[in-house]
Amino acid sequence: MGNRYEPNSDFLNAILAGNVPLPGDELENGEASPLRDELSEANLRALIRLMEDDDVANRDWATFFLAQTELDRPDIRDALLRASRDAKDDVRCEALLGLAQRDTGLALPLVREALRGDTISIPLMEAASLCADPSLLADLEAWTEVSGFSSRLNKSIAEALAACGSSTPPDRLIPVVKQGAGDGAA
Repeated sequence: MGNRYEPNSDFLNAILAGNVPLPGDELENGEASPLRDELSEANLRALIRLMEDDDVANRDWATFFLAQTELDRPDIRDALLRASRDAKDDVRCEALLGLAQRDTGLALPLVREALRGDTISIPLMEAASLCADPSLLADLEAWTEVSGFSSRLNKSIAEALAACGSSTPPDRLIPVVKQGAGDGAA
């Protein structure tokens, strides 16, 4: 596995390599196939099951993959809602991003709760940006006082503040939060 953060599941690694079809994936020739559709649905069910795997890396990757699909169905929303209550922050934040991409009203109270937690991440800031709700401003502004974040996370904080209606121009927000040179989340 080396230094890369990869799933321990062969199935998830096959998705990562682009070798596993999921519903909504385009065929190269553009033709539909009932057998492929059935296989894609079976793969989706397996992916959703892995979102509750004992292995954190598998749960995180499975949630990431599901959140990144363009599919919006009750089973997918339910799986993302369950993952939004995962014990691990990375899994929760990926799930919140997936929920915010599908329904900002559903995601908003969960994003607000996560912003009041002990850690933040780029997916959480992206979810806050998608919610674009002024009620998140105070919680987002609290994170501008914390140092040690990476420049990417600082930029995500500034973008979320701007999306939620901060009166400070985005180019002035980045220097406010650019206090540290950390690697990621707090």
